[in-house]
Amino acid sequence: MKKILRYICGLSLLVLPTGVFANPACPVCTIAIGASLEIARRLGVPDSVVGLWAGALLTLLGYWAIKFFDKKGWKFWGRNALLIGISVAMIGFIYMGQVPYSPIWICGLLYIDPVLFGTLLGMVLFIVTEKIYDWMKKKNGGHAHFPFEKVVLPVVVLALVSWWLTACGF
Repeated sequence: MKKILRYICGLSLLVLPTGVFANPACPVCTIAIGASLEIARRLGVPDSVVGLWAGALLTLLGYWAIKFFDKKGWKFWGRNALLIGISVAMIGFIYMGQVPYSPIWICGLLYIDPVLFGTLLGMVLFIVTEKIYDWMKKKNGGHAHFPFEKVVLPVVVLALVSWWLTACGF
């Protein structure tokens, strides 16, 4: 019964009208990534890879929160880092009770849970990729090099790191 109620609430949120403002990525892509994360997890994709994409998705949602705060004129010291941090910290609430905490050694340096490691890595990769895109666009006179470059760059980086995480057994 709870699953049905969640499904109905989720669908109702999708049809509510909202104002249009500049977003760092398209909402359809964001919803598709969010839905595919749970599907991938159920299909047996490693938790570190699911965490990687979840971290990037939650960072994107943090960027949306920053845009919302800008629109409302809410500015204070440390706002952007706080909003990104809070949005990425939501991973704990998303998988609470579903994924057991089972830390492993990563490259002999970190003793951390694969979901948490993937989430933090996804956050860092998404932020760095966005900065690289901004730099590339600035160097090209304010224009993208090709259509959908802003979407292609993070997807390619995340796909390559997903492959690396899978190949290394994380």
